[in-house]
Amino acid sequence: MAAKLRKGDKVVVLTGKDKGKQGEIASVSPKDGKAVVEGVNIAIRHQRQTQTTQGGRTPKAMPIDLSNLALIDANGKATRVGFRMEDGKKVRFAKTTGDVI
Repeated sequence: MAAKLRKGDKVVVLTGKDKGKQGEIASVSPKDGKAVVEGVNIAIRHQRQTQTTQGGRTPKAMPIDLSNLALIDANGKATRVGFRMEDGKKVRFAKTTGDVI
């Protein structure tokens, strides 16, 4: 099945503590149905000091469920993603505007 959300897409969070925040998808895990979005779902990781790196508390973006994300269309609003055939190729399009993504 084709992926509705891919790496590099601009998305908005629909539910949870980060509701309304926007960011770009850094990575997608289709098997788990999760994606890592920059600046969203941040957790503090405690890093032990080593000879090469400084220890301390480092923020890290954690995976968020794909069902809680929506693509941002050209108007800056959340949209659903559809598929259609154009010139023999399957393309994604925004349901709100009909534009090809």
